[in-house]
Amino acid sequence: MAGMTPEHMDVEGVAGGVGLTALLVAAARAIETHRRDSLARDVYAEHFVRAAPACANWPVRIEQARDGDASPLWGRFARYFGLRTRVFDDFLLRSVGAGARQVVLLGAGLDTRAFRLDLPSDCVVFEIDRAGVLAFKQRVLTALSAAPKVKRVPVPVDLREGWAGALTAAGFDPAARSVWLAEGLLFYLPGPAESYLIGTVDGLAVAGSALAFEAKLEKDLEAYRGSAIYTATREEIGIDLLDLFDKGPRPDSAGVLVARGWSASMHTPFDFTRRHRRGPLPEPNDALEGNRWVFARKP
Repeated sequence: MAGMTPEHMDVEGVAGGVGLTALLVAAARAIETHRRDSLARDVYAEHFVRAAPACANWPVRIEQARDGDASPLWGRFARYFGLRTRVFDDFLLRSVGAGARQVVLLGAGLDTRAFRLDLPSDCVVFEIDRAGVLAFKQRVLTALSAAPKVKRVPVPVDLREGWAGALTAAGFDPAARSVWLAEGLLFYLPGPAESYLIGTVDGLAVAGSALAFEAKLEKDLEAYRGSAIYTATREEIGIDLLDLFDKGPRPDSAGVLVARGWSASMHTPFDFTRRHRRGPLPEPNDALEGNRWVFARKP
């Protein structure tokens, strides 16, 4: 990153709280990128990690991690994020192949799909997130002279507020097919904000559109506080995920979509570990036990 060092980088939006989790996922994607059996490649991910002082010493290759693949954080958890990236990539590419030309990334974070996926030239990628997160991402990408492969439209707005107007004002066309990703997002939102989000997607998505999102089914998240993943994340990099997750009742968003005429399938991450023959498998007191990936289509 010519001319840019971590101490000179403005890290507003990613320096703490949920914003810091975007850097955790970026580090995981960097580690995945450098694996010989990589499930997903993101050449930009390690630059985000190195640009923020809070994570300047985090590993970006599995060989740099203490304990390597035996690390609950940089081995198992990072591999989970790598698998999730691949599965959501595949869903997005299938949806685009079926005719969707508008991609909406809800809680886009440090997502670089507009830069790294081979999307049709007439696609538009809308990235919705808080202004500080999008600004940090843009500064890193600009320093790298990175150019998106398709039209990319950042939409700086908080998803806990009314965001539909900001999206349509940015050029989203409710009359055209769309594909939506809410990857690693919903469990940080209060239940009413999730319900608003799902209802808004339903209202803006025409027939032929698609949505993928991640949910957590645990009734008591605190029961997993002592799990290896949550303990390592808290103790090694100072991110207490359980403090960041919303503890209120969760809506049945998959059920709501089905009631509104969508088709939906729900999977455990382990289903895709078995399909791809790499990734996490169940273990005792597993923080991933309640995670579900939901894939929905509007006929």
